[in-house]
Amino acid sequence: MMFDFEKMSPADCYKLVVSTVVPRPIAWVVTQDEAGVVNAAPYSFFNAFSSNPVVVGIGCGPRPEGSPKDTLANIKATGQFVVCLVPYSHIQHMNITATDFAPGVDELAEAELTQVPSSKVKPPRIGESPVALECETFQLVEAGEHTIVLGKVVGMHVRDDAVMDPARHYIDTPKLDLVGRMHGRGWYARTTDRVEVPRLTMAEWEARKNKKG
Repeated sequence: MMFDFEKMSPADCYKLVVSTVVPRPIAWVVTQDEAGVVNAAPYSFFNAFSSNPVVVGIGCGPRPEGSPKDTLANIKATGQFVVCLVPYSHIQHMNITATDFAPGVDELAEAELTQVPSSKVKPPRIGESPVALECETFQLVEAGEHTIVLGKVVGMHVRDDAVMDPARHYIDTPKLDLVGRMHGRGWYARTTDRVEVPRLTMAEWEARKNKKG
C-alpha cells in the first residue's frame, strides 16, 4: 500500500514513520541552562552520522503548545550536551525523565538518577548509563517543526566492565544491554536477540554465484 506523504497530515506521516523505522536507539540527552539547572530527556529520533569527526544527531520537536523543549533551548544557549544510552536495567528511570515536567525541574533528581561530572563539557552525564557521549554543537538544522541537532562528540565514557580491550578500543556491546524504541507509545526492544551475518567479500560473492551456476 502506498501512502502519499504530500497529501497526508503531519500527524499521520509521523504515525507511519515511527511504526516502521524501528528499532531506534535512544539518546538520553542531558543539558544545562545558563544558570546551571540540569535537564534530561530521551529522544528516539537519534543516530550517528559521521566518523571523522564523529557526529551524532537528534531530532528535537516542540512542546504541544509550540514552545521549544528545554533540551533544545539549553543547547542553543550553551552549545553543549551529553548523550547517554539507555540500559534495560534503567528503562523505568528513563521513562520518568520523559514526563512533561515544568521548565526548571531536574528530571534526574525526580528519577533518582546520579549526576556524574563530565570531562570536557559542563552538563553532567548519567551515572547509571553505560555509555555517555560528550558533545558540542556542530550544526542546527531547521526541519519544519523539528530542529535536527548535530553534535560533535569530543569524549566518550564506557562502563569499565564493558571495555574488553582499551588499547584496541574493543567494546563488549552485548554487555551494555541497551534498549531501542519501537512503535507507538510505550513500546521498546532489547538488544538480546541478535543474528550474526558475516559480510561477504567480492571473492566470496563470485564463488557463491559460480557455485549456483
